[in-house]
Amino acid sequence: MSKIIDFFKDSYNELLHKVTWPRYAELTNSSILVLVASLIFALLIGVIDLAFDSGMTWFYKEF
Repeated sequence: MSKIIDFFKDSYNELLHKVTWPRYAELTNSSILVLVASLIFALLIGVIDLAFDSGMTWFYKEF
């Protein structure tokens, strides 16, 4: 049981003294970057899906 308690104590100590937390501005910039990249990726996948759907619809109508 003492190993478990030591683990939690060490984890807490590491979170307080060894982890460098990002500043609010850095966190905001990173979040905006992820949001923009996700939107671009979603639009790209949507365009590919639309092209594939149109191509397959044309193909099945022809044959």
